[in-house]
Amino acid sequence: MSTPFGLREVREAYRRAGRWLHRTPVLTSRCLDQLAGRQLFFKAENLQKTGSFKARGACNAVFIEKEINPASPGVVTHSTGNHGQAVAYAAKCAGLPCSVVVPRDTPKVKCSAIEEYGAELVFCEPSPRSRKETCAEIASKTGRTIIHPYDDYRVMTGQGTIALELLEEVPDLDAILVPISGGGMTSGIAITARGMQPACRVFPVEPAGKFLEKSLRSQERLWPNPPQFLDTIADAIRTQQVGDLTFPILCEFAQHQVFTVTDQQMIEGMRLTFERMKMVVEAASGAAVYAALHQLEQVTPPPQKVGVILCGGNVDLDHLPWVNQMGLK
Repeated sequence: MSTPFGLREVREAYRRAGRWLHRTPVLTSRCLDQLAGRQLFFKAENLQKTGSFKARGACNAVFIEKEINPASPGVVTHSTGNHGQAVAYAAKCAGLPCSVVVPRDTPKVKCSAIEEYGAELVFCEPSPRSRKETCAEIASKTGRTIIHPYDDYRVMTGQGTIALELLEEVPDLDAILVPISGGGMTSGIAITARGMQPACRVFPVEPAGKFLEKSLRSQERLWPNPPQFLDTIADAIRTQQVGDLTFPILCEFAQHQVFTVTDQQMIEGMRLTFERMKMVVEAASGAAVYAALHQLEQVTPPPQKVGVILCGGNVDLDHLPWVNQMGLK
C-alpha cells in the first residue's frame, strides 16, 4: 500500500501540537524487569494531557482543522470517553466549539471531564452504530467537522508522536506493546517505528473476543457485522473491529501476532503497576503490562528491550476492579 503518512508528517504533528502536550516520561522498574526476564520501558501516557494518549491525535487533528478553516463552526466526535476528553481539550485550546457523543454507560469521571473542558455532551445508546449515527446527525445540523477516534489519518499521525518520543529516548528497542481498540494508536506507532527503527516490532494487545490476529493473518476483515462492543472492563479498548483505514496499515506495519488478555489478567497488570510503580493506569494499560510480563516468550526470537504503552490513567477510584471483587465499597 502507499503509506498515507510517514515520519515527516509525524514530526510535523509534533511541532504543530507539541506546545499543548506533555513529553511524557519513559519509566523503568527493576522489579518488573526481573518478573519479565527482560528490560521494559514504560511510556507513561497516563500522565499526558487529559489523562491519555488521545490528546496527541486530537490536538493534531483539531489544529489542522483550525489551520485550513479559520472560520470553522467547530468539531464533533464520538467516544467511549478518552478521545472525547481529548477533542474537548484540543477544541478549547484552539478556540473552537465542540460536541462529544458518548454511550450512556460511559464512566462518570470521563463524562465530567469532557464537560469541564467546555464541550457539549450528547448521550447515545451503547453501540458503535448509535455513536456513529448520532455524531453524523450533529455534524449535518451544525456543519461541525467530525474528528473520528481512530479512522482519521490526522489522528493516527498525532498518535505516532508517542513512538517518536519513545525511540528518541530508547533507540534500540526491539519491540513495542500497544493496547488496541480501533487501531489509530497502533497504526501511528507502527509507521513511526518503521521509519525510525525498522527492526523494532510492534505488537497489538487486545481484549478477549476481538480476534484481530485471525483477520491480520488472512488480510481480510473477518468480524461479524454490525460492529459491536466487547464485554470487557477495559472501556477504552472495547471496540471489536479495527477501522477501515487502520486495518490495511496494521496488516503492513504491525506484527500479525497479537497478544490476547482477559479481564482478570488486565486487572493483574493494572494492580501490579499501582503497587510496584505507584502509577494509576487504566485496565487497557494493564493489558499491555500483563502481556509484557507473561506472553513475550511466545515471540521468536523473544525481544529483550521492550516498550510498553501505558495508554491512559482515567480510572474511577470509587470502582477499582479488585476492590469490587472483594465485595468492598
